[in-house]
Amino acid sequence: MSRKAKIITIVSLVLVLALTVFLYFRFFFVYSSGVNAGDINYFQREGLVFKTYEGKMIQSGFKSGSNIDGLHSNEFKFSVTDKAVAETLMRCSGKHVELRWKRYMATLPWRGNSQYVATEILSVE
Repeated sequence: MSRKAKIITIVSLVLVLALTVFLYFRFFFVYSSGVNAGDINYFQREGLVFKTYEGKMIQSGFKSGSNIDGLHSNEFKFSVTDKAVAETLMRCSGKHVELRWKRYMATLPWRGNSQYVATEILSVE
């Protein structure tokens, strides 16, 4: 193998490795995780090609708006990948729910529209 071929091979391997590391941290690395509690405003299955479960939780308390004066309720938008969790949440509209979630740096079409993915229901009241 010539010197030029070795350099091209090494550079190619480094680029593939760098791309793999970038894609892992961008789409599969769990950036943060936690628990949120609130009332389920809606939960639905949506999508044209990839059908995903999407929901919105209204949390108690208020936050100030950035462009509008006054107070606004806290909203937590999330996706669900586990069908069993999704079926339970379908029956929880309007109920107070405590969810465990994971946050990813970016979304994938088959994982949902939100960076936050609910993984477990801790309690329903």
